Amino acid sequence: MPSSPLASVLFVCVHNAGRSQMASGFLNHLAGDRVEVRSAGSIPGDQVNPSAVEAMKEVGIDISGQKPKILTTEAVQASDYVITMGCGDACPIFPGKKYLDWDLEDPAGKGVEAVRPIRDEIKTRIEALIAEIEARQEA
Repeated sequence: MPSSPLASVLFVCVHNAGRSQMASGFLNHLAGDRVEVRSAGSIPGDQVNPSAVEAMKEVGIDISGQKPKILTTEAVQASDYVITMGCGDACPIFPGKKYLDWDLEDPAGKGVEAVRPIRDEIKTRIEALIAEIEARQEA
């Protein structure tokens, strides 16, 4: 019988088209089915930022099939971690959740060269998040 995920994580940014999609892609790629991953936006865009898609493709992660989704109260309630992406979103607050705000530059309107450092910063934060989730499970 498959084991249940260690935690569920929700990434939130305004358009759910860049930072939150890259974060979701990294967490899915690096943690596999050990962590349940969601992403959403308060005002979702029409599509995932093409520069974000290209930057992720460079590191072997395909997010081209993702679509921006609207932030729902249910998504927040179902998540152990709620990570906002430096955009001051009005996110519902529920007790027992771990809220983090990652102050990351918005890749909207930027070329792939400008998105690469944002992508790399997200990867570093995702690796630290996975280590934190695993450490909390062992505690």
